[in-house]
Amino acid sequence: MRFAALIAASLMLIEPALAEKTLDIDPRASLAVVQQWIYNYRAKPDYAHIPAAVRVLFHSQSFKEPENSGIYLGFIAGAIGSDPARAEQLIESFFPIPPEDEWVIVRAIAYSGLPDWRNILRRLEPRIPERSVMIDGYLSGKLPILTAIPLEEAKPGMLDKLRGAFARNPFSKDEKKLNTTLTYAGNQDLLDTLWGYYFATGSHLPVQRIIQMLPWSKGRDTVDKLTVGSLARYTLASYAIRDASLRDYLRSELVTQPASIRGPLAEVVEAADTVEIGALRKDALAAVDELKIKGSDSRRDLDFWGQLGVGAVALGCVSAAALGQVAVGIPCVIGGSASQGLLQFWEKQQ
Repeated sequence: MRFAALIAASLMLIEPALAEKTLDIDPRASLAVVQQWIYNYRAKPDYAHIPAAVRVLFHSQSFKEPENSGIYLGFIAGAIGSDPARAEQLIESFFPIPPEDEWVIVRAIAYSGLPDWRNILRRLEPRIPERSVMIDGYLSGKLPILTAIPLEEAKPGMLDKLRGAFARNPFSKDEKKLNTTLTYAGNQDLLDTLWGYYFATGSHLPVQRIIQMLPWSKGRDTVDKLTVGSLARYTLASYAIRDASLRDYLRSELVTQPASIRGPLAEVVEAADTVEIGALRKDALAAVDELKIKGSDSRRDLDFWGQLGVGAVALGCVSAAALGQVAVGIPCVIGGSASQGLLQFWEKQQ
């Protein structure tokens, strides 16, 4: 249900009609009021009411599940980064903060894009000593800031793969290590974090990052990437329907982006111009279903070679490994219930 909740929160920001003017925020206001206020913020920035809005988020336990709070985290990060001169004053206004939510401010500062974010974290550390490990992680570079998170993990080259295959003891028992690498391909909540940053600033930098995920909506590599790419395409179209400046920006990008991006981006622009996004849902559902049934492209390649005999299968495996297809023959399964949540939500819209 993790991703279902994330999608529901995301689309609650998409669905409401835009308000004519920015809403005032009472610290006792409902989460729905704050969600609409956040969505409309970039049209009419209301810096003075950010502290009240953030207090509502804390009071509503919006950060209880970190993976479901990307939009709110991104908004706070964007708000902090939008005015460097008043950033520390704004951070101070968030206190007192529930101890379990202190991580939000640490990450928001690191994600803010402020030139002086490191020194701000150092000055903040004595006040929240229980988050010193997290702060040190960002200061040392062990934890990446938002602009340093890669789209996906770098794949080893052919020689690295062959070297590893021959160097490994075939009789040793491999220890399964937890993969803690942070990438956009493996963390759907980062997509919402980018949208939250956009809502706070109106900057096109996070939108540019989202655009780079669009080729995944056409790929058949993993369910993870297909889901993130499809969601990137869907949210771009949904928000552009109600945001003329975003729509104009996406249209201008059609002439500058490479062919792999131009195709899905043209679909986004057309869906936004015609206010028809149902086709994007159906296409994503069909693609994920096909991937589940037939497996990844690498799996299909292996099935083809398998029809030619055992020797050909062995050759196919070696070739695939050299080409960087590590999971040959293994169906790709997304961690948790991310794709299921997305699919269940979309299926209800049919």
